[in-house]
Amino acid sequence: MNYIGVNGVPTPSAEAVISVMDHGFMYGMGLFETFRTYGGQPFLLERHLERLRGGCRELGIRYEAREELLRYEIASLLKANELLDGYIRLTVSAGAGPLGLPPEDYTEPCVIIYVKPLPSFDSGLYTHGKQLWRLSTPRNTPEGKIRLKSLHYMNNILAKRELEGLIKNAHPGGVPEGLLLTAQGHLAEGIVSNLFFVREGTLYTPEIGTGILPGITRSFVLELAERLGLSYIEGCYTWDELVAAEEVFLTNSIQELVPVTALVEPGGARYSVGDGMIGPVTEMLLDSYRSNCGV
Repeated sequence: MNYIGVNGVPTPSAEAVISVMDHGFMYGMGLFETFRTYGGQPFLLERHLERLRGGCRELGIRYEAREELLRYEIASLLKANELLDGYIRLTVSAGAGPLGLPPEDYTEPCVIIYVKPLPSFDSGLYTHGKQLWRLSTPRNTPEGKIRLKSLHYMNNILAKRELEGLIKNAHPGGVPEGLLLTAQGHLAEGIVSNLFFVREGTLYTPEIGTGILPGITRSFVLELAERLGLSYIEGCYTWDELVAAEEVFLTNSIQELVPVTALVEPGGARYSVGDGMIGPVTEMLLDSYRSNCGV
């Protein structure tokens, strides 16, 4: 990552700084979006910006992104970093303020755009899938009405540390994902993904009321399911219901739809999903997703 966008200016990464008085640093007041490009174009950018604008309004951060300008800045950063496509993180931090909790809005946010190469995935990821490990770290409840993609990411980091400890001596093969449950024991989401499963042709996913992030890829997949004539239900589900599923898959904006072919408990008990290969519903949705993003 040679250049980072700082308030619209491509800046050498070693020179990209923000104030120690920034309330994103001091209090976690800020939001971010991650997405990727296809053919140099950010996918579902307008939806990411809609979520970002809504979150900023809730936090009192006065930020109104101009989509065309943002597209230009992303294109410039891809070029500066010698990338045709990239992993993009757009961060809006509240900006500098006094020590203390201000009641008024933040009027001068700091906008940072990070660009890095897309991760490389094993060729078997989308056919043989990955493992999903149930974690004991619970999904915390949102600070507001719904979960925002905020700079306060401690819950996810603690979950990641737990997962690393579980798999350290397990030799799981590939990079697994960790699954967080709510304090009530309902399925929530992965550390960096939303969760879906299939039973008897119906698609299931935890409802937003469980405290999950309302993922952009998640909502797009639900739209694709409707177009394809698949029935889906958003609700509260248990680990046992997941174990009984015929198909399981995860979604996020970088990895698209990833099949899960094994479920693992903290004690090591392992359950196979399907026949160890991507299931027909998952494959149909993945193909539809990719046809919409130009892959």
